[in-house]
Amino acid sequence: MSNSQKKAQVGVIGLAVMGSNLARNFAHHGHTVAVFNRTTSKTEAFIQEHGTEGEFIPATTMADFVAALERPRRAIIMVQAGAGTDAVISQLADLMEPGDIIVDGGNALYTDTIRREKEISARGLHFVGAGISGGEEGALNGPSIMPGGTVESYESLGPLLESIAAVVDGTPCCTHIGPDGAGHFVKMVHNGIEYADMQVIGEAYHLLRYAAGLEPQEISEIFREWNQGDLDSYLIGITAEVLAQVDAKTGKPLIDVIVDAAGQKGTGRWTVKDALDLGIPTTGIGEAVFARALSGARTQRAAAKGNLPAGELNNLEKLNISRADFVEDVRRALYASKLVAYAQGFDEIIAGSKKYEWNVDPRDLATIWRGGCIIRAHFLNRIVEAYNDNPEVESLLLAPYFTKEMGDSIDSWRRVVVAATQLGLPIPVFASSLSYYDSLRAARLPAALIQGQRDFFGAHTYERIDLPGHFHTLWSGDRTEVEA
Repeated sequence: MSNSQKKAQVGVIGLAVMGSNLARNFAHHGHTVAVFNRTTSKTEAFIQEHGTEGEFIPATTMADFVAALERPRRAIIMVQAGAGTDAVISQLADLMEPGDIIVDGGNALYTDTIRREKEISARGLHFVGAGISGGEEGALNGPSIMPGGTVESYESLGPLLESIAAVVDGTPCCTHIGPDGAGHFVKMVHNGIEYADMQVIGEAYHLLRYAAGLEPQEISEIFREWNQGDLDSYLIGITAEVLAQVDAKTGKPLIDVIVDAAGQKGTGRWTVKDALDLGIPTTGIGEAVFARALSGARTQRAAAKGNLPAGELNNLEKLNISRADFVEDVRRALYASKLVAYAQGFDEIIAGSKKYEWNVDPRDLATIWRGGCIIRAHFLNRIVEAYNDNPEVESLLLAPYFTKEMGDSIDSWRRVVVAATQLGLPIPVFASSLSYYDSLRAARLPAALIQGQRDFFGAHTYERIDLPGHFHTLWSGDRTEVEA
């Protein structure tokens, strides 16, 4: 119902699905919510459809929207990232007063958030970049929320956000991440992990379908079983549902009528670009992004189909691998590859936090990602424990629990990668994650040769294992070594 006499505790601008569900979530938790959309008819439709779910104050102008909010005003923007967001922020800032809070709840690039926070704070306002994960269902029933901004802004905004967030073991899946762009940076990497997670699940399905010869309904049951153990997660659960779905038009499994070209909105690419800048090898995430790009190269794929030689291919029978053993090996390989994706993502977050001096606590992230978000998984509890035991652990894979899990999976993982190669089936994240793991544990890497090459053609110097300092060999001269 509308209540024009009462001030709203929070306001939502942008009433597409995510914005409208977020507004409804606030209302369901007893908050009076001001709502505004640039297209007035959308606001009217929202009130007509959902107005009985709680107390809403619809606004037809931005000025009316701001006037409907109690002080300090808390306005959440849920509009398309980019220029549109900047325009709304500017309009809001012109109408607001010192101490008021503007929240960008979209998937903004964190460097944009850093810029916006600097501009808005100079005007005496608070700007909060808040990552919100969980999709449409999460926005309505309890998302995972990753707000950045000042500590002061969280003191006012936090209780509201925590009231609508998912809750696991009595703890809301929302916490203050850190200053300026920290929240959106963490959400970006969350999405990068999501890319890798989805790709390895896809690779597992592909192997079970085209190597083990199982039908989608059978694979759905396998995923349901896997979701009861170590792999218990939201994405494994919905995978079972997708694979069980039958297309009403054709009677075929729905998976067989969906075009095999995956879309992307940019957060995965951002994650990889920033990892490169930070010098963090997020190989699993990178391969997942490239896999989506390759899936969309439909003209090239059509030209290559049947025209690129495959060499001699085997099958499981020729490889002397039973179907049951192969399914179990795939399960273990999937688990190991997922752990690598999370480990790499946390490495990037820690590196970004150091660069920007955000002081992000990885335990907080593992805690708030246990519910509401797309990458929620049972083993996130183990990540919390790992950082509790050793906050300075060099890699999650070196935490005792995860080291043991990798040890239990490694032989299966190797067998799957070898078998997939001999079967001619693509497994970019399975394979790259295994190579990352082997590189991480290797006593020596071929980088020594690369550094020798760099010194040969560019006099870039090298370090020795037995002496301090940097050295250069006079390759064009008598090849003696000099200290640089």
